[in-house]
Amino acid sequence: MTITIKDIANAAKVSTATVSRVLNGAGGYNEETKIKILQIAKELGYRRNEMARSLVKKSSNLIGIIMPSVSTIFYADIVNGMEKVAQAHGFSVILSHAGEKGNRLIDCLKMLEERKVDGLVIVSIPLKEEQIQAIESLSIPYVLLSTDTKNKRIPFIKVDDYEASYAATKYLIDYGHQKIGLAGVDFSDRVAGIARMEGYKRALCDHEISFSANYIKAGDYSFSAGKEALYAFHAEKTDITAVFCVSDEVALGIISAAFELGIQIPNDLSVMGYDNTRVAEMAVPPLTTIEQPFQAMGEKGCLKIIEAIQQKITVKTEMLPFAIVERASVSKRDY
Repeated sequence: MTITIKDIANAAKVSTATVSRVLNGAGGYNEETKIKILQIAKELGYRRNEMARSLVKKSSNLIGIIMPSVSTIFYADIVNGMEKVAQAHGFSVILSHAGEKGNRLIDCLKMLEERKVDGLVIVSIPLKEEQIQAIESLSIPYVLLSTDTKNKRIPFIKVDDYEASYAATKYLIDYGHQKIGLAGVDFSDRVAGIARMEGYKRALCDHEISFSANYIKAGDYSFSAGKEALYAFHAEKTDITAVFCVSDEVALGIISAAFELGIQIPNDLSVMGYDNTRVAEMAVPPLTTIEQPFQAMGEKGCLKIIEAIQQKITVKTEMLPFAIVERASVSKRDY
């Protein structure tokens, strides 16, 4: 038998309106009444009908997440962070994949709109103008994670990829490396690819180290891109002593190819990653890398959306700090 607020009201000898106010935290009752009603609700086994409550409030308590259809490890940490915060505030999340380059984003927006989500988070998708306009036309709060737009008009949360890549390259320079490769970078990716390449090049320039186009190998941030990069460096007899990888997965590919080629890490070649995903410390040797706070990014993004929903405020952009996590894949270079 389904227990209703009328059953609780009868047992507590109060009105249904009082029970409703207590269960919804609306106020207008004393502490003794609150304790009595909550105790009776528990004893009777009352369960709130969230679907019916959502219809009354015209709210779904759903937050939509759109991300690319790729297997990059860090997405799990972002989603975990979002789910943690959402559940703590009585919300649920619904996940939608927009294709490798976000080409199905408009379809995802339509689906989530049909599901009547209360807020939207878009993760790591480079947005085109028509997609930006579609997002801006929504009547719900939204935020971007680990991406942004050219004109910065959509709020976002991310680290500064340019500064982080500069710091990673400088770290290798400080360890005595002068011939540093860059592996796995997507030249067409304005947000992460170009920013990380420019940070790398600027660090070399600021330290009066000559730049060579042969030291840069393109890719898609993947394990296979890392393997292909090192095999290309090896075939071209490139004299690099260190390589800055634009993701941890690229770094793992470099380490794997090094094992196959008989190259010792870090004695023959130092390797620097980017992301500090869970696999970084599992690598052999454990990977020195740039840490992006992905779980915190997911938590903060979700919390901003919930605050915007509940308080009717605007989501604001926020840059998060990065850090260098030192492990064993980088060694000092003596000349």
